[in-house]
Amino acid sequence: MTPKEIVLEQIRHHETERVPYYLPFEPDVVTRLNAYYGDQDWQKRLVPYLVLCGGVVKAPREEIDQHHNRDVFGTVWRTDLLPSVVVEPGLKKPSFDGYRFPTPEDFFDKEVKAETIRKVRENQNSFTIVDCPCLWQAWYLRGFEQTLMDCVAEEDFYEELLERTTVLTLAFVDHCADIPADAIMMGDDWGNQQGVMIGPERWRRFYKPRYARIFQAIHRQGKIAIMHCCGSAAAIMADIVEIGLDVLESVQPEASGMNPYELKKAWGDRITFWGGLGSQSIIPFGRPEQLRQEIRRLRREMSQGGGYILAPAKPLRPETPTENAVAIVEEFLTG
Repeated sequence: MTPKEIVLEQIRHHETERVPYYLPFEPDVVTRLNAYYGDQDWQKRLVPYLVLCGGVVKAPREEIDQHHNRDVFGTVWRTDLLPSVVVEPGLKKPSFDGYRFPTPEDFFDKEVKAETIRKVRENQNSFTIVDCPCLWQAWYLRGFEQTLMDCVAEEDFYEELLERTTVLTLAFVDHCADIPADAIMMGDDWGNQQGVMIGPERWRRFYKPRYARIFQAIHRQGKIAIMHCCGSAAAIMADIVEIGLDVLESVQPEASGMNPYELKKAWGDRITFWGGLGSQSIIPFGRPEQLRQEIRRLRREMSQGGGYILAPAKPLRPETPTENAVAIVEEFLTG
């Protein structure tokens, strides 16, 4: 079986002889691994089960100075921090009066799309994924803190804001229709460490019906719907399964209710989990042998009946000890 066929079988909830994996790194970790191995050949040994091919849209940004730019929503960002932060929202009041909301044409870029198609075609033996902006964009207009207040204090405005971003997202999905990728992936951090940020009831009111429309649009193209979500989505697992999410990525085990083995028991026959290796716990703080044992357990238990892609919850970050990074690479390669 090709790497692509193995991933597809897992998503179809069929067990495979080899469990597919995805192993991303921050640059600092790659540099240290190159030094440890003495060259870059170790990278060629990693099987490209999944390949992220980029997106089909480009968000225009106007450079203000060395450390600030303005995005297409009119929001000013400070870019010398990680992550970038909003310093001036594009929409300062909870009203669209006099405000020009971006159109899909503001984002579409023929060269970006052509490059994405090229990457998809170059990786025919891998499971190929294209990125798509989603409802996370809503807070770009108002700033993160203000958006959280809007969903409580300005419900009608917040509903309209999400509806506008939903229409925009559906246009982005439609723009992927002629790309021969296997899946469309979005990123919307619904949760923090304790639970769903806006609470499950508000999530069901504001987000659930809109993501149902988005997942349906992806499925009409014959593609798989993947969602990156940090934090805890435990309280809305039944909802995301109901509306047709195929793959939940990150599966951050340190967050409340996100023990991967418990999630597997409850939902593993209806959704595929991608991740589960703790980036806040065992990766930076465990011993190499503990990591090896946990990877073996994830591979063994999470793949029963299919529905699993082995991965760290986050790319291996700079705080990852070199000996732990080596243990992860070598254990992944054994699977």
